[in-house]
Amino acid sequence: MKMLFFAFMLLLCLPAAPARKLRRDSQLIRGSVPHRRLTGHISYNFKSRRRTPRSDDDAGAMTPTDSNADDLPTCLLCVCLIGSVYCEEVSPVITSVPALPKESTYLYARFNKIKKINKKDFADTVTLKRIDLTGNLISEIEEEAFSKLSMLEELSLAENRLIKLPILPTKLSTFNANQNLLKTKGVKANIFKKLTMLANLFLADNLLDAVPNIPESVRILHLQNNNITNVTIDTFCKSDNNYYLRPSLSEVRLDGNPVVLSKYPDSFTCMKVLPVGRYR
Repeated sequence: MKMLFFAFMLLLCLPAAPARKLRRDSQLIRGSVPHRRLTGHISYNFKSRRRTPRSDDDAGAMTPTDSNADDLPTCLLCVCLIGSVYCEEVSPVITSVPALPKESTYLYARFNKIKKINKKDFADTVTLKRIDLTGNLISEIEEEAFSKLSMLEELSLAENRLIKLPILPTKLSTFNANQNLLKTKGVKANIFKKLTMLANLFLADNLLDAVPNIPESVRILHLQNNNITNVTIDTFCKSDNNYYLRPSLSEVRLDGNPVVLSKYPDSFTCMKVLPVGRYR
């Protein structure tokens, strides 16, 4: 009788065990980590993560994923780090220069769809030292767009659609306008004359048919893959001064142009190196 009694009691207890196990598992799924352990840095990460909206969510409370970039604050759309603003390949795409914090020093807005630079775009950020707008769709820059940037040292407008250049800041040390649609008439003869600190000038892969006036300070000059057909004694040297020297000019690239450099032997006497290009 005792054996039958214990067997009966065992059968009564068996259904209850899975139920208790299910309840324990359910509690772990709903709140396996105590609330006090979700404080500090970990809690911040959870809150900042975007989630997929459910059907019962308030649509207005969710962050839109297809908003117009112009409607978003710059430092939400881009990355702002102590004076530097990174807006590279932004999604949603930006078609104009974003509004920058006033103390910005560096702007990297490469590979977007910016089409035009207005004179008001940089009017309030006079502290900028470097601007990189490589790989956009810029076809127009208003003449005074960079006029207030007295501290600007580096400017890259490479891989755009420019047909002419605006007035450039006088303290530039590096200017890059490679791979545009620049013709000689779009580059004023003395556009670089006042840039007395310019050391690196890149104008390769354009449509230039003549070498612009190059400042004395330039060390590296890239003009390859243009339509330059000739050079003169005054292009790099001075026809009225046989003793004139340009020791700072250490690299000149004219390869990929129609000009045959051997036809102009007197045009390079003031330089310590010959230009790279076609000589026969």
